[in-house]
Amino acid sequence: MHISEAFDVIKDDIRKTEDLFRKNVASDVYLITKMGEYILDSGGKRLRPLVLLLSGRLCGYGGSSHIPLAVVVEFIHTATLLHDDVVDNANLRRGRSSANSVWGNGSSVLAGDYLLAKAFSLAVESKDSRVLKVLAETTTRMAEGEMLQLIKHSDVNTTEGEYLDVITSKTAVLFSASCRMAAILSGAAEGKEKALSDFGLDIGIAYQLVDDCLDYTSKDEELGKRAGNDLREGKVTLPFIKAYSGASGKEKDIMRKAIEAGHATKDQLLEVFEIIKKHRGIEYTTAFAGERIEEAKRHLEVFEPTTDRAALTAVADNVIERTY
Repeated sequence: MHISEAFDVIKDDIRKTEDLFRKNVASDVYLITKMGEYILDSGGKRLRPLVLLLSGRLCGYGGSSHIPLAVVVEFIHTATLLHDDVVDNANLRRGRSSANSVWGNGSSVLAGDYLLAKAFSLAVESKDSRVLKVLAETTTRMAEGEMLQLIKHSDVNTTEGEYLDVITSKTAVLFSASCRMAAILSGAAEGKEKALSDFGLDIGIAYQLVDDCLDYTSKDEELGKRAGNDLREGKVTLPFIKAYSGASGKEKDIMRKAIEAGHATKDQLLEVFEIIKKHRGIEYTTAFAGERIEEAKRHLEVFEPTTDRAALTAVADNVIERTY
């Protein structure tokens, strides 16, 4: 099954989710509505709502609370992007001017806060204390991940373990929560709830690993932002960590100067790209991501081989196959 077919499986739920997105970014404060519509129209992949809705189907959920929760996870994700772009001084997001470059940092932070508040307001409607507990734990851990990444800014001695801690907290836990909350709503058995939670965690880790590779391998127009942005922003990711560990003294000096520069030049970027290529940083990271995807698919084996399971498998495969 292809990822497009996975979306087709739940096309009615996706439509309802999109409608609820728009309803909940509407505000009496005009700027909030304007910014919300701009952000939601910017071409997000909707992967977190997708895995939540598919997980609910896989568990036989027949209610309606999954739609608000799909909005919740997308709002939380979008809020973190708004805050990230302010922290990183980003000018582009998904191929368009970032919200902070259009309306300023202050407005972007407050818009992110508004989306987080809306997310929890919608979550309360589920009237499920376990769902709320998962969301509270998840958003807390995401904030910790953001802070850990800030602490490790431009640190060439960042270890693979520290990097994995960052991406697990920043990215993977929201994928995990999306799948787990669907299982909770469905009243799934503990083993199936854990399987879906672990599935989400593994595809979330793989997603970020692939994203970090694409930052070094994609063209600007493919990536929707400037290639090499992570390096410019002082983010030490796995391709860099792998290459640095095997680099010569001279190569390490080049890599250190580039990432500590604050804004690496084009020549510095090209030099680092070549060192990463030489030491197979991209291949190492891609293989790591592939292992996580295979593990993710193994978690689904506790479920019967249905169309819904095939759709989730397609989502996992798409994570490793994507080019942007």
